Amino acid sequence: MSERNEAGGSGRHFTDEDLQDLVTSSDSGARSPSSRPVALLIAGLALAWSLFQLWIAQPQLWFAEYLPALNSSQTRPIHLTFAMVLAFLAYPAFTSSPRHRIPLVDWALAAIGGFCAFYVFLASDTLAMTARSGLPTEFQVWVGAIGLVVLLEASRRALGPALTIVGALFLLYAYMGTGWLIPELIEHEGLSFTALINAQWLDTAGVFGIPLGVSTAFVFLFVLFGSLLDKAGAGNYFIKLAFAGLGHLRGGPAKAAVVGSAMTGLISGSSIANVVTTGTFTIPLMKRVGFTSEQAGSVEVASSVNGQIMPPVMGAAAFLMVEFIGISYLEVIKHAFIPAVISYIALVYIVHLEALKKDMPALGKAKSFPLMILKFFVGFAVAGAGFTVLIYAMNALEAALPSLAAPISIAVLLGVYVLLVAIAARRPDLEVDDPNDPEIKLPTVAEVYATGLHYILPILVLVWFLMVERQSPAKSAFYATSLMLFIIVTQRPLKELFRGEGGALGAEIRNGFIDLIDGLIAGARNMIGIGVATAAAGIIVATVTKTPIGTELAGLVEQLSFGILFLMLVLIGLFSLVLGMGLPTTANYIVVSSLMASVVVSLGAQEGLIVPLIAAHLFVFYFGIMADVTPPVGLASFAAAAVSGGDPIKTGFTAFFYSLRTVALPFLFIYNPTLILYGVDLGTWAGIGEAVFVFVVATFAMLLFAAATQGYFLARSRIFESAALLLVAFTFFVPNVWLDMVQPRFEEVPPAQFEQVLAEVPEGTRLRLRIEGPDFNTGTVAETTLVMFAEGDSAQERIANSGLLLMPEGDTVRLDEPMFGTEAAEKLGNFDFYAEEPVRLGQVQVPRDRLPAQVFYIPALLLLALVIVLQRRRQTKPAF
Repeated sequence: MSERNEAGGSGRHFTDEDLQDLVTSSDSGARSPSSRPVALLIAGLALAWSLFQLWIAQPQLWFAEYLPALNSSQTRPIHLTFAMVLAFLAYPAFTSSPRHRIPLVDWALAAIGGFCAFYVFLASDTLAMTARSGLPTEFQVWVGAIGLVVLLEASRRALGPALTIVGALFLLYAYMGTGWLIPELIEHEGLSFTALINAQWLDTAGVFGIPLGVSTAFVFLFVLFGSLLDKAGAGNYFIKLAFAGLGHLRGGPAKAAVVGSAMTGLISGSSIANVVTTGTFTIPLMKRVGFTSEQAGSVEVASSVNGQIMPPVMGAAAFLMVEFIGISYLEVIKHAFIPAVISYIALVYIVHLEALKKDMPALGKAKSFPLMILKFFVGFAVAGAGFTVLIYAMNALEAALPSLAAPISIAVLLGVYVLLVAIAARRPDLEVDDPNDPEIKLPTVAEVYATGLHYILPILVLVWFLMVERQSPAKSAFYATSLMLFIIVTQRPLKELFRGEGGALGAEIRNGFIDLIDGLIAGARNMIGIGVATAAAGIIVATVTKTPIGTELAGLVEQLSFGILFLMLVLIGLFSLVLGMGLPTTANYIVVSSLMASVVVSLGAQEGLIVPLIAAHLFVFYFGIMADVTPPVGLASFAAAAVSGGDPIKTGFTAFFYSLRTVALPFLFIYNPTLILYGVDLGTWAGIGEAVFVFVVATFAMLLFAAATQGYFLARSRIFESAALLLVAFTFFVPNVWLDMVQPRFEEVPPAQFEQVLAEVPEGTRLRLRIEGPDFNTGTVAETTLVMFAEGDSAQERIANSGLLLMPEGDTVRLDEPMFGTEAAEKLGNFDFYAEEPVRLGQVQVPRDRLPAQVFYIPALLLLALVIVLQRRRQTKPAF
């Protein structure tokens, strides 16, 4: 294989077996025992884990009354038991450790780790009366202590040393409290050994807390769903479809790599697996049309890593955001959708610009890029119209036949599935192409699309239950996975029947069940790292809640950033990037969001900028995923370099340059939350219109940003032209920045006139109150901005509804502690209302009538027109 690759000019230094080993060693464990009983044991445990997860996901089905239903405090320990045991059986201790046998030490660690986790399930009733009531026994403490150590070792094996080191440091900090390395600001008395182990292992808020609960309830099903889809052949189908649609364009393999990785990202939570799966085909073809090894690898890295910001899975972070922020899963998808899509559109444009700069040929007969875009939007509109008709049809069916709606829907779904498989059977099954073949014959969309339409059905079911039925992610994933289980077993025999080859029916039925078992095993093995990561990340979450680091870190970051929000965002971005260099996306998001998300919100409030919590969480998440790109650790860049034969460090830097749009987006939606549709009501036509407008403008702005950073628009850009394009893009993204300079957003009113103004403003008006007073922890004077909505008929009623307790004293308005349970009480929790110096209302800001921010689009368009005129004189080839 490697000789053929060299002969083909690909320059690869790794065989397909080496690349597969790279994926398995990072995602599912590199160990492959030669002993058949041991191999069967690992496979059996993985299969049992998948079946267990399917079992606990089905309490809404009829047979639930015959099987015990477990609560979350029982399912989480079993989930971790499987992850811990498999981590030691599947992952060698070191690169030099044996891979074809399991040493005795690993057997012992698997048994000890499994027992310590399973004990929490076995003794759940006892723990409720002892440890969780603050009275752990000595045996329980030792079980917890050993469990923590073994968990950190499992984390090191499955994920590398970073999370283990971070987790150990947080444990030391929680235990010691003070020390020469601990800043005075976050010092505390330290927890006793018993209290530490109780909080971290025996209680429900540490290792067995929210992160592991999300992994148990949601993430496993989505990973299993993706694994089954891939095993059924959907991954190859998506890649072929992308190449059929885009491969004929200038620089087509790179564009197909971006779109193929986006579609694969829907079913894969691993950027490394995405790189190797799509890259082994796309990278050699990219090099063939003129991309260098580093550029080809970088395009694949940038598109594969971006798969983790693509709903619905988002590297499992979407489900964690639901729990951490307290909003619905649908809301998370709504906020994450536009940034993810425009980021991918911009990457397609970036590779198009690279193709123009190098005058790259198309593979085969060239086709029109604008025509392809038009076809895409027509297809998208037709699909949207079809989905809308389906919604109305289902509503009519439920209204006419409420008791028969479900059986009829299932029968129709199965009928459509059989029809689509019959259509697919008319064409040969898609084979995996050899990119090094001297003759590449790109398929057409007409040849490809019909071969895998039945793969769309489970995705449609998932979207239906999430978006239309508004079911929980767990239940939606269960229904979609159940359909996928049926498809993977039946598609092979059905194709044989429709092709009239019934003689092989028995073999195909057997092959279908083999695919099912392989998919279940692969899904579980892909979950080992995530299960261990979420458990180990629970250590950080518990430390943040039990020590002052969570509340005082804002002060530390404020000192380092001198109170400047932009500088603080840069510091948090760098912190997320550095921490993420050794952590998987899920663990990185848990750690950084636990420490930093509230800091972004609070420091933004001090600058008078109201930052939505979802924007802060998306900010740290975006920077966390960039760690897979960035040298010196960027694992996805190393995987791409292994495929392309390029330099991994150079590949990483080039990929980071291509990913500048992903770096810029978090800053933009912090300053303009409309980009994540914050405050946009998609339940109204006006809201939908606003969302479409935001999407179109943001896409246009991101394309200009890509052109500016690539130094090419209609022709090679001069420095001042790139600067002008950046200015235009910035204006389209955040026009409110310019408007704030010309017309202040708010009119300042003295505190003594607060009640008078409050009585006069229309109901629903959003006022900003500048609160000043002594900090509860430091005693120094602190400031924050509180948003208050004028709800009620009179000023007194509006104040009462806000939860504020005001005490006017002449020109000063003092504040008493807000009413418990109100938003004001939560926002002002850091103020000391019983100190000698009072907490007071420092300033009242009332919205003022202003010009629409979009007025600044006019000078931006004029500047863009000037750039176009200047570049048209030098343009030598079509822009598309």
